[in-house]
Amino acid sequence: MSKRRVRRLLARWFLRMTGWTTSGARPAPRRYVLIAAPHTSNWDFPYLLAFAAVYDIPIAWMGKHTLFRFPLGPIMRALGGVPVRRHAREQLVEAMARTLGEHDELALVVPVEGTRARTEHWKSGFYHIARRAGVPIVMSFLDYAQRRGGFGPAFEPSGDVVRDMDHVRAFYADKQGLFPERFGPIRLREEEWTPASPGDETAGARAGLASVEVEPDDAPIVSAVSLVAAAGEVHEDR
Repeated sequence: MSKRRVRRLLARWFLRMTGWTTSGARPAPRRYVLIAAPHTSNWDFPYLLAFAAVYDIPIAWMGKHTLFRFPLGPIMRALGGVPVRRHAREQLVEAMARTLGEHDELALVVPVEGTRARTEHWKSGFYHIARRAGVPIVMSFLDYAQRRGGFGPAFEPSGDVVRDMDHVRAFYADKQGLFPERFGPIRLREEEWTPASPGDETAGARAGLASVEVEPDDAPIVSAVSLVAAAGEVHEDR
């Protein structure tokens, strides 16, 4: 039995034991930037890996470089982790775009919130990386209210950031994280730029795309053992 098939079987068992179901079809694109939201709990990471395994999606995710120190480093890399540092954001966009270009099939998970705590703005790195790499953006979700997760439609970032983010907001409007109060508004700082001229509601936002926000996630601290050992109700201290 192949490793891929073993991962799928373990992931299906994990989701079944924790009462979760899949929703939606496997994304059609072979290479894309993947949004993973809402992100309010450490449990989001193992569920993301489980759903990716069930849908047979090879993923790479960005994590703080400190997560890749011994003894967890080899495990994190085996799970698709890419260690990054919080500085040199422009270089990070280029590096992640190159990573996508080096694979025939890959879903690159870019943290949009950068933290499990409430934040008033999403990080815009996912948008810049997709545009730089020339790949679509796919929205994945975990809805703890309905105990379902999966993948939504893909869209090509147009450069009209307000219109594109309206599409994202509409998709996540009915999705609830484990701790809903930690899920802040879905908006980028670029959307708040003043329009360049009367009647142009998005020109300022388009100009704002020169500002890059990329934040590696600090959440993937659940070991690989947790993926097969956790079962029943999910609990986490607030």
